[in-house]
Amino acid sequence: MSNAVANGLAGAGGGIIAQIITYPLQTVNTRQQTERVSKKGSRNSDGSSLTSKSHAAAPATGTLLQILQVIRTEGWGGLYSGLKPSLLGTAASQGIYYYFYQVFKNRAEAVAAALRDKGRGDGTVGMFSWLVVAAIAGSLNVLFTNPIWVLVTRMQTHTQAERKIMEERREALLREASERSLIDSTLQEKLAGLDSEKPRPYGTLHAAREVYTEAGITGFWKGIVPTLVMVCNPSIQFMIYESLLKHLRAKRAANKQGSKTVTALEVFLSGALAKLGATVSTYPLLVVKLLDSVTLNAYTVKAASKAGDWWEYLIKILSTGTLDAIIKMIRYEGVPGFYKGMSTKIVQSVFAASVLFMVKEELVKAYTTLAHKARKLY
Repeated sequence: MSNAVANGLAGAGGGIIAQIITYPLQTVNTRQQTERVSKKGSRNSDGSSLTSKSHAAAPATGTLLQILQVIRTEGWGGLYSGLKPSLLGTAASQGIYYYFYQVFKNRAEAVAAALRDKGRGDGTVGMFSWLVVAAIAGSLNVLFTNPIWVLVTRMQTHTQAERKIMEERREALLREASERSLIDSTLQEKLAGLDSEKPRPYGTLHAAREVYTEAGITGFWKGIVPTLVMVCNPSIQFMIYESLLKHLRAKRAANKQGSKTVTALEVFLSGALAKLGATVSTYPLLVVKLLDSVTLNAYTVKAASKAGDWWEYLIKILSTGTLDAIIKMIRYEGVPGFYKGMSTKIVQSVFAASVLFMVKEELVKAYTTLAHKARKLY
């Protein structure tokens, strides 16, 4: 087995373990990112406030409170909605990524060694090369696994969307009661029915059929452009990670004492620092990537012909795709909207990356040890 295949399998295993541990945080974070709150004071062109009752979301709460709310309303299963396809996606994504990453890493190290033999460089791969290696591996990974993540995101947010529909139906019934100036037995029965109604079961095949019905086969690659842009996240992450490991190994070599191998704790901390830097620098892109058509429609201007408001004209002209999302985010939420839910994402992604790096490196070490012993036997 080549070291690329070994790293791919180890990456898949580490990714599965990290995903299971941190999945509840990922579910809550996805909901935080996709539930938009309009910037205070923003108004439609007809003068109505975008933060009116029909558009306003519930006040933001802390991550722990949101987890408890999901448990209360949906049970423990709500925190793990979409876990099965997510584990499949994680295994495939990490396996493919680490395989290609190791393939191109081997090539980069071979080039660096060849340049050293020619008197150029010290034989180690530079930061820019790590950036390129990670970017190429990430791009290939995205093309192969984007359909899986489209389904995972849809399944994670399905219950949230169902609840919004029920809330709208409840508001409609209350408005009807207000117009009648009373609540009769029929309305009471309808309200009681809504209160007892629970979100419908929503599986992977159901999600896949909906995606195909709505957008055809290309729907499975929805958001591919911002996802490819998000390749800069693992690129930055691995650039920092490999640089930290290079520094640690160089320091060990200079001291000439003890083992020169990096410990599991050092890998864990290096992975945490690397992911923290990558997440903070690329989080706005992740928010834009997760915006869906329902979210964008919530920002649609009711009367885009208001004289003198150039924002309205710009939104109307550019009302498609990623650029549309960015324009509407700035218009209705301001810059803070791009960082909504970042604290949860930092906790989830940093811890997940740390666990993944640590488990993956330990699995690679175990494989290397077993392979070395096997070679001795034969």
